[in-house]
Amino acid sequence: MLRLGFPVIGVTDIPRAVAFWTSALNLVPTSEWESADWRTLEHADGSGRALGLMLSESPAQARPRIHLDLLVDTTAEQEAEIERLIGLGADRLDWDLYPPDADFVVLADPDGNAFCVVDLSRAPSSTA
Repeated sequence: MLRLGFPVIGVTDIPRAVAFWTSALNLVPTSEWESADWRTLEHADGSGRALGLMLSESPAQARPRIHLDLLVDTTAEQEAEIERLIGLGADRLDWDLYPPDADFVVLADPDGNAFCVVDLSRAPSSTA
């Protein structure tokens, strides 16, 4: 049976990416499939794999077709997490495609990979 695995992010510096994503999402690196060009991160509570980091020489896409959404429950939590992530090395992207009253903020990891921090209290589905 086919099943979905976990997201993989292409990065240019595995140790830097491990440091950022483990701190950002409370993940831990595993020795599973570990190599010079691959690292698997899992949930700190041991509940399973969460993210793969793969060495890549291609540049990050300015408008990736697939990206990560990181979820928070309130606007205050969104603001706090954005500041925390920037402190870890993320950058706020100048995103020209925000809809009116956007429930998300676009950031980039230290490799320039775009991701969103979404405030679920303002998400369209929360008003339905």
